[in-house]
Amino acid sequence: MGMIQAPNQTPLERLDQWILTYEKDLLRICCLYLRDWHAAEDAVQETFLKAYKQMDSFRGESHVKTWLTQIALNQCRDMRRSAWYRFIDPRVSIDDLPLASPPPSADHLALHTAIMKLKPRYLEVVLLYYYEGYRMNEIAQMLRITEAAVSTRIRKAKQKLKLDLEGGNDHEE
Repeated sequence: MGMIQAPNQTPLERLDQWILTYEKDLLRICCLYLRDWHAAEDAVQETFLKAYKQMDSFRGESHVKTWLTQIALNQCRDMRRSAWYRFIDPRVSIDDLPLASPPPSADHLALHTAIMKLKPRYLEVVLLYYYEGYRMNEIAQMLRITEAAVSTRIRKAKQKLKLDLEGGNDHEE
């Protein structure tokens, strides 16, 4: 299911192709997950480094983008668990996101802020499902959970967002 490759393509050429094709998508995911542009750049760089080192172990059971996204999410989780992460400013300006867009509306900013407040397990599925357009079975594979768990997390995230956006109280689960 991976990307079609030329038969004589070297590993470095394959890595260059992956970077050109997937860097922006991975940067967007990492930036939203880590809430820090520079940390996201570091995470993407580490993702491609790990992918290069593990290139021979990629069996093509999933699409290359799915595999790279899984590596990126693991890298983001590792970074969030590290001691230095608590010292960075967790706010990301909407202007710092990698995609150029028209100025956001007040509703869009409120939704973005509410999404950023979600716990990581809910944030992951929202980013992958709504922002990146992955199907539930692909998300389940990436996160190594069941499709039912993905569906439950999406449902709970939507409930939390609705409460937050309608001015409900903050319930932690």
